[in-house]
Amino acid sequence: MSFFNRRAAVAALGMAAALSFSGHAFAQTVTLRLHQFLPQQAPAAAMGLIPWAQKVEKESGGRIKVQMFHAMALGGAPAQLFDQARDGVVDLSWTVLGYTPGRFNKTEVFELPFMGGLAEQSSAALQEYVEKYAADEFKDVKLIAVHTHGPGLFHSKEPIAKLEDLKGKKIRGGSRIISSMLGKLGATPVGMPVPAVTEALNKGVISGTTIPWEVTPSLKIAELVKNHTTFSGTEGLFTQTFGFVMNKAAYDKLPPDLKKVIDNNSGVQTAAMFGRALDEGDNIGRGIAQKAGNNIVALDAAETARWRKAAAVVEADWVKEVGRKGIDGAKLVAEARALIKKHQR
Repeated sequence: MSFFNRRAAVAALGMAAALSFSGHAFAQTVTLRLHQFLPQQAPAAAMGLIPWAQKVEKESGGRIKVQMFHAMALGGAPAQLFDQARDGVVDLSWTVLGYTPGRFNKTEVFELPFMGGLAEQSSAALQEYVEKYAADEFKDVKLIAVHTHGPGLFHSKEPIAKLEDLKGKKIRGGSRIISSMLGKLGATPVGMPVPAVTEALNKGVISGTTIPWEVTPSLKIAELVKNHTTFSGTEGLFTQTFGFVMNKAAYDKLPPDLKKVIDNNSGVQTAAMFGRALDEGDNIGRGIAQKAGNNIVALDAAETARWRKAAAVVEADWVKEVGRKGIDGAKLVAEARALIKKHQR
């Protein structure tokens, strides 16, 4: 064989090996384990997490597989989900940020009374806010999105038609801010994650709960209580914040094109998508309560103003509290409200 023929043969073998390696690499798939605390039929899962996973799988050409674990199937408590993703116990997790008090001090501003409105606009605002003012609170993970639920309201065994009706009632609060607000409004707050609400209502541990409409069907709330109290205006009494995060090492190990798939399904548009899912879930949950003939109390503007005034101390206390940690709370409140207004349509 001549020198040139040998070179051609070596080149051909090298090309074949390269093509084989390339084909093998392309054929490889990555399985990402996603863990969350709600049943898979809940709107956040059925209309948020599952469609997100399907979109990622499709856009990756099937090279990313998302394995879903609902209702804490892998063990632990909802408050541990963020750390499960951070520590690599799972690759992705979704949870309520308020389940870990004192950890997301700047993000917490969106939980203040009468802060949020429809989930889509509040979620887009929250994502932009976090990217600008609270990114350090997510530095240990790859942030997919943060979002909120829609307007928060009461679901209770006895009607809550005015501020005084709350006095002494044991009401579930979903975060320290919400529990603080309940106490300031005269209730006896009982903190617990949302999966515990059904049993707590059944056993009489609480006489009511603060949750948005969208989660009521999966918890059978409309069967357990017959009264629901809403507020005048677009804002709800309270809002909770959610974090959808990915293990940093799992993200870093992805090839550039698969990182791009994850990046394309992160950020403001993804946050808004989750918000839309929860807004749609609110309509479904309210419709179930109406069909059941439940009593839906709509507080008028004057009564809502009384609640706003009584709850204002929660915001003032929060500003003082975070100020002691070197955080300009008043500025963050103003920025959060400005971003919510920006994303309103």
